[in-house]
Amino acid sequence: MPPKKQKNPSVNISSSLEESEELSLETTVPTEDISSSDERDRTGTQKVTRQLIERKELLHNLQLLKIEMSQKNLIIDNMKVDHLTKTEELEERLNVALYQKQVLALRLDSQLQLSQDESRKQQALRKQEMDVILLRQKQLEETNRQLCDKAGDLRRSFRDLELTEDKYKELRDIPEERLSITEYVAVRTGDRSG
Repeated sequence: MPPKKQKNPSVNISSSLEESEELSLETTVPTEDISSSDERDRTGTQKVTRQLIERKELLHNLQLLKIEMSQKNLIIDNMKVDHLTKTEELEERLNVALYQKQVLALRLDSQLQLSQDESRKQQALRKQEMDVILLRQKQLEETNRQLCDKAGDLRRSFRDLELTEDKYKELRDIPEERLSITEYVAVRTGDRSG
């Protein structure tokens, strides 16, 4: 029967490490079981145990870093989502504000147009009223001038109100409506003096 091949402990340890990242310290080779007579074997086992512990620490640290990185990635993803949400909200608010601005601009233009139309209408109406007033003023001035002329004529005619007896009798027989003002006043004056 051929002799049994001894398994290399370092090969077993590394293969077991590859199978699982979470190894317990129980897989280490206890140093108490090693015979003091086999110094080389003992040094090799201690080396393997130290390497195994260091490797486990490194794997543990790597796992912690992975967890930390995963958490940070999650935080970054959450921040991205928040940022996108805020950006969308701001864009929506901007769109609403732009729409309201357009509506207000249209209302303002409409109000301005109505105001200008009303102002033009009022100006046209005032001009019309002013034209009527100016025309009436001219008419009144003309009437006033005519009345002044008549008053002057009357003043001149009142200077000579004395009538002869024959003229008085002649005018007295004419109906009052057909007499001129001067003749009427002369007849009345003659009636009083007579």
